[in-house]
Amino acid sequence: MGKVTGFIEIQRKKPPARPIEERVRDWREVYLPYPQAVLEGQAARCMDCGIPFCHQGCPLGNLIPDWNDLVYRDRWRTAIERLHATNNFPEFTGRLCPAPCEGACVLGINNDPVTIKSIEVAIIERAFDEGWVTARPPASRTGKHVAVVGSGPAGLAAADQLNHAGHSVTVLERADRIGGLLRYGIPEFKMEKRFLDRRLAILEEEGIAFRTGCHVGVNMPVGEVRHAFDAVVLAGGATAPRDLRVPGRELAGIHFAMEFLSLQNRRNEGDEIPEGQFITAKDKHVIIIGGGDTGADCLGTVHRQGARSVHQLELLSRPSDTREDSNPWPLWPNIFRVSSAHEEGGERLFAVSTERFTGDQLGRVRALHALEFRPIPGTQFELQADLVLLAMGFLGPERGGMLDELGVRLTDRGNVWRDENWMTSVPGVFAAGDMQRGQSLIVWAIAEGRSCARGVDAFLMGASQLPAPLL
Repeated sequence: MGKVTGFIEIQRKKPPARPIEERVRDWREVYLPYPQAVLEGQAARCMDCGIPFCHQGCPLGNLIPDWNDLVYRDRWRTAIERLHATNNFPEFTGRLCPAPCEGACVLGINNDPVTIKSIEVAIIERAFDEGWVTARPPASRTGKHVAVVGSGPAGLAAADQLNHAGHSVTVLERADRIGGLLRYGIPEFKMEKRFLDRRLAILEEEGIAFRTGCHVGVNMPVGEVRHAFDAVVLAGGATAPRDLRVPGRELAGIHFAMEFLSLQNRRNEGDEIPEGQFITAKDKHVIIIGGGDTGADCLGTVHRQGARSVHQLELLSRPSDTREDSNPWPLWPNIFRVSSAHEEGGERLFAVSTERFTGDQLGRVRALHALEFRPIPGTQFELQADLVLLAMGFLGPERGGMLDELGVRLTDRGNVWRDENWMTSVPGVFAAGDMQRGQSLIVWAIAEGRSCARGVDAFLMGASQLPAPLL
């Protein structure tokens, strides 16, 4: 541990953020780096807890107490080595992960947990600044070829691990750019795409081949992929959105969240999108249905587009500000949270069910009619709406095409089934991430990509020297 009495003397401190009036006028990231002295103090709060439950909270098994101590002692080079030992992309998780490790932090039993996530991103950014993160191609090749279908965090993690094992890896992505939801789902203000491009350049230099515009099962036959590669990893995500089947759903101006977010991300990439195709919240009354991370992403985006008003609706009741007795440590704390997007404005409504939409004579949505979940009459209400964004999660992988052609077995929930070695019901075809798990966190996607890679390596070589899976 760093400072023996650090957790007693030093209080948790959030990373500094750009002023709201400034950041809503651009698409740059919200949070700023800690000053060096503050960062070391935050690392010093990591206590000698004996059994670090943060390991249990982190699907990757990150060596959190180790690199907290190393940051406090100013041993940054060793810190990044410990961090990269378990996490391929700490610059992604340090920005985007909701930090289940912090929910399991022992200090969190009766105090604020350690700022693990912020320390993580500080380590990787220091490493890039110092030039410690460089391409390290494998010393030799096995002669085996692996296709990874999907370039989100699970696919990239699997590709990285398999490449380091010496296999020739090709990542097939149906979109026009690599990155999956990291590219087109995550808003720029949460992670600027230059950080994604920086890591992709290293992966490419290390020998991974990236091919865009390859929609397996649509414009690229499944048979062609099976014939050209010794193994295939399915990492296409859970991209089938949950719809809202209520009267008026067909009205213009009601869109899925990912349709909305991807267009803004494309514009930020420099793509020219005709005004008639671009979905904008400018000068509109906006309603976001869904209170999760995707809903918050929509919220921050409509702020920056210039919405006139914003309401975010959540089906569940408002969580309490502190843990309930039924939600003890080290379980993930189900408490009321305020993201950077919520700090910027908008009204949050809880325990609300949408009954219907109504529109004008041109077929455009103009109002949402809802009902509060209270056992008394008269809880119906109406909200003005020019734009409605559905951010209610995802139902699993898209059916048809690739999955049907492969004939892989599905679970009762509609995800791709796999065995303990991450292989699907089709020999030589593996699955990782949301495609086999269902909608989940980026940290789970990376962990599963790493574990799946070990299964593929063992299938190809008879045994694997890749890190043993923690899952």
